[in-house]
Order: sequence, then structure tokens, then C-alpha cells
Amino acid sequence: MSGPSRSPGGRGRGASRPASAASRRTAAKPPPKPIAKPAQQAATPTKKVATPTKKVAKRQPPRRPEPIVAAPVVAAPVVSPPVPPGAPASEATEAPRPRETPLPDFEKLSRNVGRFVEEAGKALAAMLKPVEAGAAAPTAAKPEVAEVISTLGRVAEYYATDARRALEAQTALSSRFFELWGATMKRLGGEKADNVIAPEAGDKRFADPAWRDNPYFDFIKQAYILTSQWADDLVKRADELDPHTRQKAAFYMKQVTSALSPSNFLATNPELLRTTLAESGENLVRGMKMMTEDIEAGGGQLRIRQADGAKFKLGVNLAATPGKVVFRNELIELIQYAPSTPTVYKRPLLIVPPWINKFYVLDLNPEKSFIRWAVAQGLTVFVVSWVNPDERHIDKGFEAYMREGIFAALEAIEAATGENDIAAIGYCVGGTLLAVTLAFMAEIGDKRISSATFFTTQVDFTDAGDLKIFVDAEQLRLTEKKMAETGYLEGAQMANAFNMLRPNDLIWSYWVNNYLKGKEPMAFDLLVWNSDSTRMPAANHRFYLRHCYLQNDLTNDRMVIEGRTISLSKVTIPIYDLAAREDHIAPARSVFNGAKSFGGPVRYVMAGSGHIAGVVNPAQKPKYQFWSDGPSDGGFEDWVAGAKETPGSWWPDWAAWIAAQAPQRVPAREVGAGKLKAICDAPGEYVRVKA
Repeated sequence: MSGPSRSPGGRGRGASRPASAASRRTAAKPPPKPIAKPAQQAATPTKKVATPTKKVAKRQPPRRPEPIVAAPVVAAPVVSPPVPPGAPASEATEAPRPRETPLPDFEKLSRNVGRFVEEAGKALAAMLKPVEAGAAAPTAAKPEVAEVISTLGRVAEYYATDARRALEAQTALSSRFFELWGATMKRLGGEKADNVIAPEAGDKRFADPAWRDNPYFDFIKQAYILTSQWADDLVKRADELDPHTRQKAAFYMKQVTSALSPSNFLATNPELLRTTLAESGENLVRGMKMMTEDIEAGGGQLRIRQADGAKFKLGVNLAATPGKVVFRNELIELIQYAPSTPTVYKRPLLIVPPWINKFYVLDLNPEKSFIRWAVAQGLTVFVVSWVNPDERHIDKGFEAYMREGIFAALEAIEAATGENDIAAIGYCVGGTLLAVTLAFMAEIGDKRISSATFFTTQVDFTDAGDLKIFVDAEQLRLTEKKMAETGYLEGAQMANAFNMLRPNDLIWSYWVNNYLKGKEPMAFDLLVWNSDSTRMPAANHRFYLRHCYLQNDLTNDRMVIEGRTISLSKVTIPIYDLAAREDHIAPARSVFNGAKSFGGPVRYVMAGSGHIAGVVNPAQKPKYQFWSDGPSDGGFEDWVAGAKETPGSWWPDWAAWIAAQAPQRVPAREVGAGKLKAICDAPGEYVRVKA
């Protein structure tokens, strides 16, 4: 970019003069009509054309100084030969085209800069408010940050202590960058060049055409992808590190590379540059205002909004299936749903959801509600709604959740219906608690649960999902110390852990959309639920992390509940065990291995998609398929290879299975007609408590 090249028509000399202040003010104005006529006469080289040609040259938009990033603003495909970044449109081999993005309104831009600074001050004040009020300690290095630095430092040490390894790693990156630089220079010279590397299919960060068509942004994109993959490979090749450290390092490296994506920054994202210039910075003002609101909502820490929650209200268009709370204690509210069929199955159904989230993931809206659908199949459905715990629940452990949760619900169901023969569903950690309860019931001879269903539930944590990277002796010690201070684990901490499993989708896409584009996120019920986090009581969470994730006691017959050592092999009731093919929280392989620990018949089914979408796959509007009936012998790969794929939702398959267990029907049960009277309308009060 040493200087402008001579453009066709001999106008290069006039265009290369330094632009005056007056010419800069008129650069964005459309040229007067007389220009069109001389442009048509240019084909005939006569002296009469010379004078108008000079006038045209004088009226051409002057070359902008380097600090104004001209090339990134233009998203249209680069003409051949390509225009280098920063070059004015008059240097192209084609006639000048109108700008796709006009220059900003500088007066409006200056006002918005002031407003942006004002909003940034408010954001800083919101961040410092808890510290000033004494509710939070001044910002200091957090143990989590030290853990990241220590883990990645182990990888760096692996290469730094071996000169040959370090040289090979540097050479691998340098050679690819030389290749990329050569390809970019070809494009700048007007030649075609193949991509050195491309984003993964479905990577929405680089969907804008300018990432492909503009050599400047194409270079930035490919350089980022090359460096990210190189860093990931460094971790994978550090094979002398223990597997857990290498897994943690890969996870942390993913967080770093996701955060450093050029799509996350205004100066290196062509779409953001166009938006900012087109709106004269108004988008950044809106974004900073939203950031201030999100910091205030997070009590001094940024809590990124993922959905427009204002459009949703519990009991109206979320968790709206008709029902009543019929029982309440310190840990649960039990909801009984109103029947929608004249007769129902005699055996009631109890659903035990996870307490890490709220139960209404199974009752998002009428079309996606598993609860409403189960009621429509003729089931009398009861659902546990867990309390959002605080310091009063510090000592509520797994045994309390069993006694005051599942056992209390069984007793309430018997009081409401007269039945002590019940089917149960457990979802995620609610399923783990149900499995522990079933093993304990087998140990003491309690037979009130006659069949069980598990939704994406782990009981064997040998091959546990990505969350296992957060659990080792040192991290558990830090978590226990933090919980001891408050009596619980903050809901935001668990929510952040889940979001970090998919940082590009669940963190940085909202960073760009909310704070840089200044757009409200879309109204989406599932993301509203995802943002509605809950706390975990210290005793419960400590038991779960230590005895399940860290020590894997349940499937090794080492778990002790109320002084009794329990074993899943004694659980002989029929089980429907649902996994999800793309689940990173409870991997399908882990669920499959755990299913082998039960002592009775198990129907293992694998749904398409992940931990949530694999479960919430409505029968009337299915998005994914499911697999079933694989061979009972052999490993997970053998089962997958021999399984039958069925289009559509697994819900009807489960309904047929549950009906076969107890087909007898009785007249529909009116809510509150038994010994338990209605306390309040569903979804109750516990679900409304915010973390």
C-alpha cells in the first residue's frame, strides 16, 4: 500500500494529490449529472473529452488516510484485479460503484462516542457497586484463573524442556503461515489462490461474505484458524502428560482460542465495521447499555443474556400445563397435573428432574411439553419441583434429597391416588439420585417403584462427559471451600460451566450480537430456561462430585447411604434407559456402560442430538431420529452397529413400553379429590425463585 496505482483513463495523477478539507467534506456527495456524459465520450479519444475528464478526476472521492479502515467496510466481492485493503474505489479496473456502506454521519458519530463513554462509566460503576457496598471483595486473581495458567503451563513446559519438540512445533506453524502469506499475495496480485485452511462446516462466525471475498479479512480468518488448530494440536501431542491434565488443557485452550476469535472484535470483524459505520456508532451505545444492565443483573459480574425473557411468563407461556401443587416441604413442591383423558393408567408416573436446572424444560410450551404429552397419553403425572436452595439448606445432602424428595413424593402420591405401585422417571442428576434411591430401596425391600426410566443419566462415571474436567482433588477442594462460605454453590457458576462446553454458541455469539451489534437476543423458550439457573446446597453437591465424578462409587458397589452399602445389581425392575448421541454432559457411551450395572431388563435407546434436544423431541414435530434394539452383548460400538434406526421421536416408543408394564386403566383422577388438597396452581412457587 505504498501509493495509488494509475487508473484507466489517465486519472491517476489527479487522484494522488493530497485531499483538501473541502474535498473531504464533499467526498460522500453524489457526483453532479454532467459527469455521466463525459464518461460515455471517453471511448473516443478526442481533445474535447480531455477537459471533462479532468473535471471527473477532480470530483473522484479522494484517497482516505490509512487510519480510516476503508477496505474492511466494503463487503462486496473484490473485482479482478483485486483492490488492496485501504485502496480507494477509483483505483479499480471497473467504473466506480456506489459504496455498500456509506460514511457515517460524523456529527451523530461524535455524539454517540460521548454516549458510549457515558454508558461505559455506568457499566464500570455497576461492576464496582458490590465492592463499594462490601458485598464482594476487590477483584483479585481467582483460583480458577490460576488453575488455567497452571494447566496450560504444563503443556508449555512439555515443549520448552525439549528443543527438538519446540523446533518442530515452531516449524509446523511457520510453514503454514508462509503458505498462507503466499496465497494472500497471489490474491492481492489478481491471481486465484486456494484456501490454505477453511472453517469447519457450520461455523457461523465467518459466514459474512467479506471473510471470503476481502483478502484482508480472509488472511485474518485463515491465520486465526491455523493458529487455533496448531495450539489444539500442541495439547493433543503432549502425550507424556496424564490424560486428565491433557483433557483439562484441551478444554482451557478451547476457551482461549474461542475468546480470541477475530469475529469477537470490532476492528477485525467486517460485519461489525459495516454496522457501526452505517449506524454511526448507535449499535455500540445500545450494546454498552445492555452490558450495564447485565452487570447489574449479575450483581457486579457480567451475566450475558441469551434470550429476551420479557416475552415469557411462568404459568402463561412457560410451564403452562394445567395442574396443582398438592404437597410442599423444605426441599420440594409436588405438582399433580390435571387429566385430559376420560380414563388413565392405574399406575401413576413420578418425574424427578435435575435440581441443577428447573423442571420446566419438560414443559416449555404446549407443542414441546413432554409433561402435557404424557398426560394426553392417559398418565397421571406428578413432577417434583426442587427448591432453589440458600444458606438454610447447607446440610441437605443426597440422603436428604432421597428422603425429603423422592420418598416424600411417593408418600404424597399414595395419599393423593391410593396407589403405592408407581413408575418413575429421572432426568440427568435427578436420574442419578433415582438410581441411588432404587438401589437403597432394593437393599431395604421397598417395592413402591415398579419401573424406571432414565433420561440422559449417568451412573457409571468412568467415561463421564466434559464436566469431568472440573473435578479433581484440587478443584474439589476449592469448590468445597467456596461452598462453605455461603452454604451453596452459586447458580451462575454452574451455568457458566455449562456455557463453556460450547463457548462459540453460548458465550461469544451473544457477546457479538448483544454488545457489539446492539441487538436484543431472540425470544426463545429453551434459552430462557437455560438462563434460569439454580443454586446447589453444599452437602448435596459435595457428595455428588466426590462419590460420583471423582470416586465413581455407585457402579463399584462402594456407595454408602444411611449406613448401608448399595449395589445397582440388586435393582431388578424394568428400565428404559435413554441416551443422546451428541450428549457432552452424559455421553451415550457412558450411559450404555452404566446400563449394564442394573440387575434387571434394560431397554437402551439412543436419541439423536444432545442432552436437551435429544430428550425434548416432540412426537408431533420431531427433529431427530432414535436408535434401539442393538445387541445386548458386546461394547457400545457393537450396539451402535447393530441398532435399528427409527425416524421421528422416541416418545411413542417409550409410551408403548410404559403401557406394557401396567396396562390397566381407571377413571381419570381429579386433582385435589384425594387426601391431598390443592395448595396453589402449577407451576408453583419454588420454581419462581431466582438464583
